[in-house]
Amino acid sequence: MATVKPVARKAKSGQIPLTYVVALVPVAVALNIVGGQINSALHLPTFLDMIGTAVVAIVLGPWWGALVGALTNIIASFISGPIGLPFAACNVVGALVWGYGVRWGWGKKYWSFFLLNMLCALLVTMTAVPIYVFLFGGATGHFSDMMTAAFLAMGQNLMVSVFSSNILVSLADKIISGFVALAIIEALPANMTEGVELPKSTGLTRVVWIAAGLIVGVAITLIMMAASK
Repeated sequence: MATVKPVARKAKSGQIPLTYVVALVPVAVALNIVGGQINSALHLPTFLDMIGTAVVAIVLGPWWGALVGALTNIIASFISGPIGLPFAACNVVGALVWGYGVRWGWGKKYWSFFLLNMLCALLVTMTAVPIYVFLFGGATGHFSDMMTAAFLAMGQNLMVSVFSSNILVSLADKIISGFVALAIIEALPANMTEGVELPKSTGLTRVVWIAAGLIVGVAITLIMMAASK
């Protein structure tokens, strides 16, 4: 008589347990909002409102991450005003890039995960620039407005100036957000991250790589802050 093999638990492409969604989505939204508020209070040249988006997009999937991103901007609009509401599209795009990128193999190595964060920065910027230009005339009161003004003074047109300033800000922001998210994911229970292909390292090696990613993001941030003075 043939034996029946036990059915293995599905990878992340399968059904996501509701308990994971209930546990992660609200916390991720709160993390995004708190990060954004801290960023604004310290007047940093970043955003820090997509860390939770990255965590959920990588662990649960891109569309759950997109939900976190959309909810973040909707809820934040009641706290800080509606200016951030159109940028929900940027949060959604970031979720899709991180979520699908990891599932397409960009998260297997630290160097490819670093490139994934850079790709996320580029696509989020491409989404943000038309919003900045056509809805807000190129300025929203963010730190990047000073860089936009500097690029305009160099003779660039408004679209190019907004892109140039936003891509610098977005690179720093997405690299920091991506590696902070990776650190958070490493701390989650193993059953939550089963089936998610992330860099395989342990101990000091893992810490060094995550720290290196954060250092790059922070270095870009410090350079922008120094250049603005």
